[in-house]
Amino acid sequence: MATSKIKKGDMVKVIAGRDKDKEGKVISVNRKTNKLLVEGINMVTKHAKPSMANQQGGIIHQEGPIDASNVMYLHKGKPTRVGFKMDGDKKVRFAKSTGDIID
Repeated sequence: MATSKIKKGDMVKVIAGRDKDKEGKVISVNRKTNKLLVEGINMVTKHAKPSMANQQGGIIHQEGPIDASNVMYLHKGKPTRVGFKMDGDKKVRFAKSTGDIID
């Protein structure tokens, strides 16, 4: 399977959809469906029954999944595309706008 361009913990900017131009930190990545959970983005309302974990129940606001194609990686506060290159014998991500190695 190909390496994901966006990983958990990355800062991203939404480039399409209801939350366009908002920024947030990636909470989780689902590589199978190519979807992300981003902090504070695509908030959905969920009705929960009372349970042991949530004694009160009621209406919960939580992040919904957003497609990875609708976000861009933020490098030094600016959105940029992400590429891969070999650094010695290690495959690394780099910002295409500056050429800087991300990790």
